[in-house]
Amino acid sequence: MSIADNLLKYKNELDEIAVKLIAVSKYQEAAAVQEAYDAGQRVFGENIVQELVEKQAQLPQDIEWHLIGHLQTNKVKYIAPFISLIQSVDSLKLLLEIDKQAAKNKRVIDCLLQIYIADEDTKFGLGFDEAVELLRSEEFAALKNVRIVGLMGIASNNALEKQTLDEFTELKVLFDGIKVSFFRKEDSFKEVSMGMSGDYKLAIEAGSTMVRVGSSIFGKRKIKHWKEEA
Repeated sequence: MSIADNLLKYKNELDEIAVKLIAVSKYQEAAAVQEAYDAGQRVFGENIVQELVEKQAQLPQDIEWHLIGHLQTNKVKYIAPFISLIQSVDSLKLLLEIDKQAAKNKRVIDCLLQIYIADEDTKFGLGFDEAVELLRSEEFAALKNVRIVGLMGIASNNALEKQTLDEFTELKVLFDGIKVSFFRKEDSFKEVSMGMSGDYKLAIEAGSTMVRVGSSIFGKRKIKHWKEEA
C-alpha cells in the first residue's frame, strides 16, 4: 500500500471520532512527507530538531509541525519561529527557554507537559507530583509566551495490554485533575497526546485526543540516523 493509502486508513478511522492524527515523519525523506501532505495530512511530528528545521524549509508552509522528541534547551531557538506544538516539555528550565525564544519571535508557543507513565528508565517526563509543582510555581505564573494545552505520555514498550491501558488511564486521570485545578476556565487545555502505531486503540479507549503514527504510514525509515549535538 502507498503512503496515501496507509494515511487515509488512519484518517478515516480517527476523523470519525475526532482524534487528531500526528504523522511521525522522523527519518523520512521530505518527498514522503510531501506525499502524505498531498493526500491531505497537515500535521507532522518530528523528534530531532536539525531534521525538523531542514524539512520545514523544504515543505509547504501551512504544515503544522509538532516536536515530539526530547528537546534540549539550546535547540529551542531553531524551532521557535515556526513550531506549532512542543509535545515534550519535561522541565521548568525547558519551559522558561521556550517562553524566552517565543518572546523573541513575538509569538505564543503551545506546549504539552510530557508525563512519565512508563515502567522503565529510558523515557523522559515529569512525575505526577513534579507536574503539579511546576504548575503551582511562581516562575510558571510569570510566563507570557507559552500556553500549556495538555499532557503527553509514552507507555511502556512491549507491555501487556492491561498495563498499557492502565498507564494511559492514569495519564487521563491526571489530565482531568489538572484541568479542574489549573485550567478550569481555559478551553485550550484539552489535549491528551498518547498512543502510537502499536497501542493507539488502547490510548483512544483511555481518552486520547491525538495519536502519533509513523512506520504504519510511511513504512521503514529511509534516511540516516541524525546525531544530536550536545
